[in-house]
This record gives sequence, structure tokens and C-alpha cells, in this order.
Amino acid sequence: MLNNASDDEIRIAEGCKRRDARIQKQVFEKYYGLMLTICMRYTQSKEDARDVLQEGFVKIFEKIDQYDFKHSFSGWMKRIMVNTAIDRYRKDVKMPMQDDEEILLNESIDPDAISQLSEEEILACIQRLPTGYRTVFSMYVIEGYNHKEIGEKLGIAEGTSKSQLAKAKALLQKKIEGLTALPHNHGK
Repeated sequence: MLNNASDDEIRIAEGCKRRDARIQKQVFEKYYGLMLTICMRYTQSKEDARDVLQEGFVKIFEKIDQYDFKHSFSGWMKRIMVNTAIDRYRKDVKMPMQDDEEILLNESIDPDAISQLSEEEILACIQRLPTGYRTVFSMYVIEGYNHKEIGEKLGIAEGTSKSQLAKAKALLQKKIEGLTALPHNHGK
């Protein structure tokens, strides 16, 4: 469910609609971190994430006339950023979805292991997933798409989406367990 737009969001959306460069700069600066984090979930490097981010902000400013001023402006921007990342994935994908039969499919991630890691470490683990796994994982777990929607957006079968998610979770679990097995200090 989308939230209603705040007065501040309406003000900045109106400024963007007027093509006010000062307001556009404020939007970029205010939402840069949030949108970069979204992009990083779909890319393997910060440089790739920045490319998607730049492309996403261009789309936001170009498509501002499509914003309805009823729903959250940040939610609307987030959806554009996710779709931009998905578009980049479809454009860049050169290989079919990964198929790694060695990955165990029925394991779940230990919440205690996750709680030992910082947000940056978890994001780094997600970024190191193979492209197909990472994309399906982000769309399903973080963005809330269902497998049918993922299949439609990525041009894959619903079953492939389910398989990719299961494999992503299993591989992510191995990566997280590997990190938590290492002695390190989280600033404590």
C-alpha cells in the first residue's frame, strides 16, 4: 500500500515539475543515499550502482509529469529506481539464469548470524550473489514482488523465479555463515 504524499514531498515534486534546478538538486541530495542503496542491491559494484542511480534520477525528472501528487513521492521515485535497475539487468543479461545444483535449497538463514553483521556487510553479501540470484532476491524479498510479477518483468518462468530465490537464499546463507565464522569487530 502506498503512503500519502507529505506536504514537503508535494512541495519538492511541484518544484521538479516546474523544472526548478535548485529543487532538483535538493531532491538528488536528499534521496541520494536511499536510492543508491536500492541500486546497489541490483548491481555488483558501487560504480554500476551509481550509473543506475544517475539514469534513474534522469527518468524521475523526465517523468515527473506522471507523478500523481497523491502517493508518496519517495515511494514513486523508489519504484522508478527499481525499474531502472531491472531494465539495466535485462539489457546487460547475456547468460541464462544460474543453475547451481550443489546449493542446498531447504536451509534457512540463522537470524543470530545476520544480527552479527552490519548493514554494509549484508549488502556486500547480496552484491556478491550471481546476477540472476541477486535480482530475483532483491525483487522478492526487499521490493515485495511476487514470482509471477518477477517472471513478467524479467522475461523468465515463474518457476525459474522461485528456483532462483531458493538458490539465492541458500548461497546468501553460506556467505553470511562464512562471514560470521571470521573473527572481526563491529565497532563494539
